[in-house]
Amino acid sequence: MQPVLNVEDIKRVEVSLTRVGVSVSELMHRAGYAAAQEVLNLGGSIDNVVILAGMGNNGGDGWVAAEALRSRNVNVKVITPIEPDQISGDLARQMAQRAVRSGVSVLVGPPKTELADLLSTTDAVLDCMLGTGFHGKVRAPFDIWIETLNESGARVLAVDVPSGLDSQTGHAEGACVIADMTVTMIALKPGLLADAGRDVCGSIVVAPLAEQTERLVVDADPVAWRTDLEDYLTNIPAQLNDVDKFSRGSVLVVGGSSRFPGAVVMAARSAARAGAGYVTLAVPEAIVPIVQIQCPEIPVVGLPCDAEGVLTEDAVSSVAELAGMRTVTLVGPGMRVSGGTVAVMSSLIDSGLPLVVDADALNCIARLTNNNLPDFPEVTRRSAPLILTPHRRELGRLVGMLDTPPASLVEQLDASRKIIWADGGSELVIVAKSTATACVGVQKAVLPKPGPATLATAGSGDVLSGIIAGRLALAGGASDDLPVFCALACEVHAYAGQLAAEKFGTRGVLASDISDAIGLAADTIEEQIAFPVDTMAE
Repeated sequence: MQPVLNVEDIKRVEVSLTRVGVSVSELMHRAGYAAAQEVLNLGGSIDNVVILAGMGNNGGDGWVAAEALRSRNVNVKVITPIEPDQISGDLARQMAQRAVRSGVSVLVGPPKTELADLLSTTDAVLDCMLGTGFHGKVRAPFDIWIETLNESGARVLAVDVPSGLDSQTGHAEGACVIADMTVTMIALKPGLLADAGRDVCGSIVVAPLAEQTERLVVDADPVAWRTDLEDYLTNIPAQLNDVDKFSRGSVLVVGGSSRFPGAVVMAARSAARAGAGYVTLAVPEAIVPIVQIQCPEIPVVGLPCDAEGVLTEDAVSSVAELAGMRTVTLVGPGMRVSGGTVAVMSSLIDSGLPLVVDADALNCIARLTNNNLPDFPEVTRRSAPLILTPHRRELGRLVGMLDTPPASLVEQLDASRKIIWADGGSELVIVAKSTATACVGVQKAVLPKPGPATLATAGSGDVLSGIIAGRLALAGGASDDLPVFCALACEVHAYAGQLAAEKFGTRGVLASDISDAIGLAADTIEEQIAFPVDTMAE
């Protein structure tokens, strides 16, 4: 796994590195050399490079890179808003003066037309304008430089973070560099992995800068861990022929209403596609005929409901009996929020059976706990797996943030941990969904590889909850590492979205298309995990 550190923790690691003998000057040199090397590795002819340098340490990295490229006979021109001798930071100024003495060409504050002409003829551009300390809106002249750079079509390598992007939140309030590659120093930052970061960073390379970095980063207590395929090796289901539909596990899906009859069908079909041998649907009696038509392979049980086709408290005993006969229960899709659905949800949580909670069942929990689940840890404290799958607005309702739900990956993580740490148990996992999904457990938060924008369609969340439930049933209702287990389910969901996009187009995919691709997606990912490509042999 790759560690992800908050920006403030990165600063603490830098201080720790100086204490073990790696000076700030040495760190800047290594950062600049790493950036220069990645420029040379871009491929093709690299004869002319433009470096857009800011006035801080990020600009200092750029001056070092300029000198390094110049030593490799690359024609380098550094664009700077002020003369090198006028840079206020001592270290950055020294790096700039040294680069000038080495023969690096400098252009100070060019007009937009001159900058545009220069960028149109360069082989690559290093973005060293604004670093990880930036937040807010970009000011002149960098806003104009960024606009010109994005219009140029040049290959762009951002150093540490694309200028204009907040590396902590992943937000860009104004102008932001769109890079082909980002070389980030020491460790990944959360803002590179979510929201605008996903669109502007390109491929991401981590430059550790020192041999002590790995230990110091781990000591800094990463806010999350980015998964690699090998991390999933112990979560691949065994491929056996000596199986039947019962040995592959069973799933009960509870939900649906007259207003939303399709969500529960989507979840049930996805659980079956994910590998569960037997799936049962429990829905309001009013929608049984509709549901049966949509999924003839799945038995449908009708439950007591009111005139609006919403489950009543009379459904509690039937749901409890059905859940007791299944490996895993998924509750929530299309269920709506009422006294009856709150009672059904409460009964399932109290059952102590493996449970996946999605959609309106999450809103039922919010209603039961007055929108402050962390104050009621007894609700989620149990011995069997309990997996909550909220999107940002649902997560906000659970932690008292109705009007201001989490707006970034770091806020998702913070909100999830309020619930997790109040409970304190290892059987609770929150799969916090958004542009980057976080699978948060009591010991760690895991970030699976995110999926394409195709997943941003109604019903996609129901598909994911079905995948989690189906795979958990296949695993016998338990996992030694639930956050990683859930992360793999998220990657299956993401790849299924990619396969669906290849067939129907990036904007033409329906949730049912994602569901239909689950089996192929799972097979492909599991094969990649079990038989990784030997890149050294290639």
